[in-house]
Amino acid sequence: MTDRNQIMVDRDVPCTVRDGVTLYANIYRPNTTGKYPVLLTRLPYNKNLPDFSHRYIDPIRMAMEGYVVIIQDVRGRFASEGGFEPFANEGKDGYDSVEWAANLSYSNGMVGMFGLSYYAFTQLYAMVERPPSLKAIFPAMTGNISKEAFGKNGVLELAAAETWILDSIAPDYLKRKQGSEYGDTLKEITNDLNQIEDWHRFTPINEWPPVMKHPELKEIYSNYITQQYNKKAMANAGQDNRAGLGVPAYHLAGWYDNFLGQTLTNFQEMSQANKKQMLIIGPWGHGMFNSELGERSFGVNSAGASIDGKDDITSLHIKWFDHWLKTDNDSLLNDEDPVKIFVMGENVWRSESAWPLKRTVYTPYYFDSDGKANTEMTSGKLTTTLPEKDERDTYIHDPEHPVPTNGGGVLFYNGKGAGPLDQSELEKRDDVVVYTSEPLKERLEVTGWVKVVLFASTDVKDTDFTAKLVDVLPDGRAYNLTDGVVRAKFRNGKEEQSSLNGEVVKYEIDLWATSNVFLPGHSIRIEVASSDFPRYDVNPNTGNTTLDTAFLVKAKQTIYHQTDYPSHVVLPVIPS
Repeated sequence: MTDRNQIMVDRDVPCTVRDGVTLYANIYRPNTTGKYPVLLTRLPYNKNLPDFSHRYIDPIRMAMEGYVVIIQDVRGRFASEGGFEPFANEGKDGYDSVEWAANLSYSNGMVGMFGLSYYAFTQLYAMVERPPSLKAIFPAMTGNISKEAFGKNGVLELAAAETWILDSIAPDYLKRKQGSEYGDTLKEITNDLNQIEDWHRFTPINEWPPVMKHPELKEIYSNYITQQYNKKAMANAGQDNRAGLGVPAYHLAGWYDNFLGQTLTNFQEMSQANKKQMLIIGPWGHGMFNSELGERSFGVNSAGASIDGKDDITSLHIKWFDHWLKTDNDSLLNDEDPVKIFVMGENVWRSESAWPLKRTVYTPYYFDSDGKANTEMTSGKLTTTLPEKDERDTYIHDPEHPVPTNGGGVLFYNGKGAGPLDQSELEKRDDVVVYTSEPLKERLEVTGWVKVVLFASTDVKDTDFTAKLVDVLPDGRAYNLTDGVVRAKFRNGKEEQSSLNGEVVKYEIDLWATSNVFLPGHSIRIEVASSDFPRYDVNPNTGNTTLDTAFLVKAKQTIYHQTDYPSHVVLPVIPS
């Protein structure tokens, strides 16, 4: 065994940040003399648990390649001192941790950061503070730090928020506050997690019993579901967050990740500030990199362990950081295409020069029906020509009986229900409106941002509309590709709009993105509804939200599709 293969592990190494709080880290490093570049990750999930410290990245392998790998508990979590406020302290703590790492005796002064989800957020917040020693990052499946963490323009990603607080945050948070009294609390948390699907139905959300029974959790829960910590984090930065976007970054995304849209936005925004950005998008869910997801298999070489039969996720990290942190290594070719995507349907990897693809032809497919698209599967049509007749579809949105979430980019407890699932049973509901194209005669590739333009009216003050893009197989199975939601109150963005009064309103529903080849014999389908629960909080249709009310009313929804009100989906078609 050579010295290069002998790794030192230093546990609970202290880092004292500017306000005197000490953060603790585990460090993996080569057992040789010399100075090495540092790869730092900062997480709230316990640096000692392999499921988080080693789950998708191998720190030992990276240390064997000549890196000092530091895995640090963030402020207020596990071994580290201080109080935990999600996101709020990650900018300044990140800056101090990067510069501490750069000045370790075995560091060469060059630091990279890596991590997934929350510990990708910590990279972005540190980057905004512009620590001089931070040379490159590798943020995987994460949000855009200027946007809501778990929501879309006023719509709360309910299951993700409640699950994260109760499963990921509450145990250590309460243990630190309760000390010896924590034993009974842990039993209560475990019991509530076992029943979390039932608990998602409780309203009002701000009085959620799994939190309210633990007074110490109330403040962190309330601030989290109302997005206060995100706002505080950016205020703490004390500068325009775009000013710090110039760090080279390799962005990792999944077509069924709950942060897909925000990760793609990160890539586009940072590419404007610094062209030294790369992007990879696989057929993956949040932190899930197997070749099978939901009810579909994408082939062996779709997995994170065998990307195109050439790489794995750890090797991508090593190549990226070799390029930026090792001056004598140029393993990342300068002429390599910056974007690598997995094209579903044909199940192949492909390199591209840009995202979105430059050759995209944005093509409208219009909704049409004889007025029964919510009750007869043959009624609703999807066509490239404008409908001539003046028809509309109506349905009743009953928030007491919402349309259940069925797959997609969800973040449920233990990853349940993520990815592509057959929608055919769900489409039989009379509060789901379905528009389907004729079976295709030739392959049709759709890769890029997808948007539904919906003309609709309602008889209530406020309501939601959801839309879903579906690939329909010749045997009738219907697999979801991507979806979105809009709340009428926030139909024009973050600024709240006036209450509705029965008027026809134009809504644009951002379905985020996909890459899929609709094969010959397959059909393109759009579903429209007014709920997707418990992925999103249900709109009570009263002008209030279920954050603070349990009073719900039914809404009569009308979807228009005619010359004056041409409801349609805009598909990013890639010419053959």
